[in-house]
Amino acid sequence: MSIHFSSVTNEWHTPQDLFDSLNKQFCFTLDPCSNDENAKCEKHYTQADDGLSKSWAGETVFMNPPYGREIGKWVEKAYRESLQSGTVVVCLIPARTDTKYWHDYVMKAHYVHLVKGRVKFGGGLKTNAHTPGAPFPSAVVVFGKSVPNIACTGQGFRPDCQLVLPADVRESGGVLLAPPCQ
Repeated sequence: MSIHFSSVTNEWHTPQDLFDSLNKQFCFTLDPCSNDENAKCEKHYTQADDGLSKSWAGETVFMNPPYGREIGKWVEKAYRESLQSGTVVVCLIPARTDTKYWHDYVMKAHYVHLVKGRVKFGGGLKTNAHTPGAPFPSAVVVFGKSVPNIACTGQGFRPDCQLVLPADVRESGGVLLAPPCQ
């Protein structure tokens, strides 16, 4: 059981197919939590760059933050940056609904997608064995004032996601499809 929580690093590589599906909807311009080997966007910040200290204004951000004790700072940063005009932040994070950051920030998100099953991240394990699914459920959390409508019916970012909609969308009968990125 200890293998599930034991890692060399708290930097886990996002599965390319999951990123590609999200990128089709959002057209990301910044990855603030990466290294030069796992960056998902041309514009990216490494640990040395300190993405927490940089402005994300006007960017469409993909954020798979370090999953250690600092994750709350990253989620807070995502929320605060999304308040700026033209800034959208899409986060791939553990679905830890019992945490302070979840209640303080994720509950203010535009959308929360609960990913069915366990994401199979790359890197991080202390073993060279097959990479198992994460030992926790994951969520895709979308912050921003100018978030496109998102589909979750096989035409959106994942055919097997469950969508938790804000009340105004839920009451209007569902989700409209966003046009693909240009």
